[in-house]
Amino acid sequence: MTTTDDPLLQPLPRRASVRRTTRETRVELDLDLDGDGRVDAATGLPFLDHMLSALGLCARFALVVRASGDLVVDDHHTVEDVALALGRALQEALGERRGIARFGEATAPLDEALVRVVVDLSGRPWPEVRVPFARERIGTVSTENLVHFLRTLATAGAMALHVDLLRGENDHHKAEAAFKATGLALRRAIARDGDLVASTKGVLS
Repeated sequence: MTTTDDPLLQPLPRRASVRRTTRETRVELDLDLDGDGRVDAATGLPFLDHMLSALGLCARFALVVRASGDLVVDDHHTVEDVALALGRALQEALGERRGIARFGEATAPLDEALVRVVVDLSGRPWPEVRVPFARERIGTVSTENLVHFLRTLATAGAMALHVDLLRGENDHHKAEAAFKATGLALRRAIARDGDLVASTKGVLS
């Protein structure tokens, strides 16, 4: 029997399921950090589904999201609660964050737009998202809520997340580059790297 055939020597799965129900929204989310990039998102907001697909593909997550919310009010509650659920699932799937690279950095272009993202899965939330938009909405999603999604993800996922637009004119391109770069940076930060907690403190919390 080879090492890879021995189930006792296989790495533990890194998965989480989150169910979040409020008076405003209902979110069901399943996350596998070691997936193949397949995303099945249905939030009632097609552009948010598109951004989740971009992030999940670049992170190589297996991600299923179902959300229903008070879209007759606006998109804010649905966007926020999906980000909260994804951040919480990330926390649960990582556990004590032992044996991960911890840090990840990526720069992603989309045509003229270029976005740099740096992630530290430190256990301490700190969002710095600087992606200015010219339009109020892309599809049915407010551009301010795209920024809010990334900030909420950082807070709920207990990570330092720095997202900076380096250049760009088209708002769709800016947003997609930001979500793709976030996925790429997360992929590098969650990569398995030995068995140590990557902190001089000995904990990532």
